[in-house]
Amino acid sequence: MPYRAPVEDFAFLFDHVVGLDAVRQTDRFEDASEDVTRAILEEAGKMTNDVLAPLQRAGDQTPAKLENGVVRTSPGFADGFKAVAEGGWIGMSADPEFGGMGLPMTLTTAVNEMMSGACLSLQLAPLMSQGQIEALEHHASDAIKELYLPKLISGEWTGTMNLTEPQAGSDVGALATKAEDNGDGTYAISGQKVYITWGDNDFDGNICHLVLARLPGAPAGTKGISLFLVPKYLPNDDGSLGNANSLKVVSLEHKLGIHGSPTCVMQYDKATGWLVGPEQGGMAAMFTMMNNARLGVGGQGIGIAEAAYQHALAYALDRKQGKTSRPDGTGTIVDHADVRRMLMTMKAETFAARAIALCCAKAIDMTNATGQAEWKARAAFLTPIAKAFGTDTGMAVAEMGVQVHGGMGFIEETGAAQYSRDVRVTAIYEGTNGIQAMDLVARKMMDGGEAANRLLDEIEADAEAARDVFPNMTDALWQASETLREATDWLTEQSNMDTRFAGAVPYLRAFARVLGAHMHLKAALADKGGPREKLARFYILRLLPEHVGLLAHAQAGEADLFALSADELAA
Repeated sequence: MPYRAPVEDFAFLFDHVVGLDAVRQTDRFEDASEDVTRAILEEAGKMTNDVLAPLQRAGDQTPAKLENGVVRTSPGFADGFKAVAEGGWIGMSADPEFGGMGLPMTLTTAVNEMMSGACLSLQLAPLMSQGQIEALEHHASDAIKELYLPKLISGEWTGTMNLTEPQAGSDVGALATKAEDNGDGTYAISGQKVYITWGDNDFDGNICHLVLARLPGAPAGTKGISLFLVPKYLPNDDGSLGNANSLKVVSLEHKLGIHGSPTCVMQYDKATGWLVGPEQGGMAAMFTMMNNARLGVGGQGIGIAEAAYQHALAYALDRKQGKTSRPDGTGTIVDHADVRRMLMTMKAETFAARAIALCCAKAIDMTNATGQAEWKARAAFLTPIAKAFGTDTGMAVAEMGVQVHGGMGFIEETGAAQYSRDVRVTAIYEGTNGIQAMDLVARKMMDGGEAANRLLDEIEADAEAARDVFPNMTDALWQASETLREATDWLTEQSNMDTRFAGAVPYLRAFARVLGAHMHLKAALADKGGPREKLARFYILRLLPEHVGLLAHAQAGEADLFALSADELAA
């Protein structure tokens, strides 16, 4: 079954669950009317369905390759990227001063998810550029903005992020890449970076690398890191391309999935770069890009979940196997209870993850439009949840998709396994999901749980208001919220970070479970007696109860995790 962008689902979420009207009512986003939003969703849907989706299998079966120092991309990818660029989809939320549309991040998040579901390998290219655009908007000099932003926004040039080194993965502060002041406003960058997504291509004019490096005498660790913009070709003053910079692609990684996305090992040999932000301000600047990317990666997981669900549903509606007693049956495996359990779980989980990601994006928009501290805190709190739960959902749904196919799911020709292979990396890059959970229970709870409790207050207020309409669902949600509140209070009282970290992952998932139930309840209220109410009942009465075990795990402490010595672990 070809991928079909879930345009109607986004429109419903904007109007009835996420509350996009609050964003539209701000001065900054007053042009994002309902008609404009609908038109954008429909046009993006056509582009993803007709242009990007047909590239999904080509990217997997004919991967990017390195030939004579040049990355050759998968068949059709050049035309696919051109369609993305010409449609203006890269610069949707970018500053109109430099050619962007200035639209809400909520809308960009929806379009990015559609592109991910259609062809994740290709969608990574515009996502990297979007992150670089935001970092430059916030931290670069006016001269850099004027030269680079219009070309990145138009898609004439693309952007990358260079953090990781062989010895410095999650511990970014261990990086060894060096920067030396050339004395003319430029710097000489030397070192090797790994896992550089779309580090090169054969269809764009220039590739602009944001590179973390350390200046001489800078302190060790993350505090001594600076950020530099290092282009593949040195631009002339008029923006035309000059000489090639002293950098190269050493090799391409051979990966489990996303074969159409070239993951490069990059070598910099005194390459010319320009400082972005102040000296030793690299991590602050890079986190602007990473936070953008974390929400985007959460959307990648959700996009794959949507695609895997559509693929599995089409197979289940066609495959005849066994008999059931369903009087209204179709005669296919969709009549079997366990297949139906998987399909319902896939659909319900995808909806919950999508709603959470859009709520995170809305909080970013409200922060940008109002500057209010509460919105900023909410965006910060929801970001690790959106990233981790979105990608966990993508992995789980893709795996279920293989299972729905049975033996045929293990056969590559059906395409079911590709979703599982492609989505696996999303739980790893842009900060592993474990790191997201640790961030949630540490940095994001430095407020004593205030942001978390404000969310829980809203959930309980909505549950109370709907008690007479859906008593069993609202009772379950209200009680789950209270249990989560107690666990939140317990976590914030723990001064030992190992105690918090030991339960971080189950706590994040429990919070996502409760948030997802809240999103489903809102959907049910807008569709009483309809399919969305039925899906909400499934989620709240069957999946939400998982929060009990998750929160027990979250509060179990760290002692048993460290009970076995290293030798005993190996025994």
